Amino acid sequence: MTRNYFDMKDSVAIVTGASSGLGVQMAKALANQGATIVCMARRQNLIDEVAAEIRETYDVNAIGIRCDITDTESVNAAVDQVLEKYGRIDVLVNNAGTGAVAPAEDITDEQFENEFNIDLFGSFKVTRAVARKAMIPAGYGRVINIASMYGLVGNKVAPASPYHAAKGGVVNLTRALAAEWGKYGITVNAICPGYFYTPLTQETLDSEFFQANARTMIPMERYGNEGELDTAAIFLASPSTTYVTGAVLPVDGGYTAM
Repeated sequence: MTRNYFDMKDSVAIVTGASSGLGVQMAKALANQGATIVCMARRQNLIDEVAAEIRETYDVNAIGIRCDITDTESVNAAVDQVLEKYGRIDVLVNNAGTGAVAPAEDITDEQFENEFNIDLFGSFKVTRAVARKAMIPAGYGRVINIASMYGLVGNKVAPASPYHAAKGGVVNLTRALAAEWGKYGITVNAICPGYFYTPLTQETLDSEFFQANARTMIPMERYGNEGELDTAAIFLASPSTTYVTGAVLPVDGGYTAM
């Protein structure tokens, strides 16, 4: 008897920040395994375009639902929309985020607060709503938090103390929720990406300084390519991944190994 360990055709997956970049890539990866995809972000036109492309390319159900993850009412309404349409939520990928880059002594209160409201508090708000309304009642769920290698280590090349602090919070929030919700059949894990091209990182990563830094600081001597997060997301989202929770998985070309 053969078994497809990564078959997700019966799963409904929410991906936040699925209007561009890594969120789109992971949404497509889950769709490739047969999952129904709910793209969430603030820009309705973009998530509608992504959902349409997913439907056409992967022949699965896909919709776009506008959601501001910093607004509790918006989050609750979005989750209710998913449940009204599909009746379940099996997978949540908390990908929406931002990044303030400046020396710590120049960071404003507003920058620090904004970072936490989106990267940490926003991720918690979505996770809380999905767990309370869908996963805990169902006794099943897969939560994947997209943290960062900068949630595990500091750095000297791109000062971003609010980002480090928020993503470090996401890492330990992952552990806390894994410990709390394991009894409900919910796994909670984190992926910590290294340097990948996104609309937020393009200009920085293309600089000669960063290119040279990559060759020095990353054992694989390059940035991550499009699609190299996909298998990590598929693994952690799979219904067959039943005994992995509270794990923090760097996908960084070895950056945090040094």
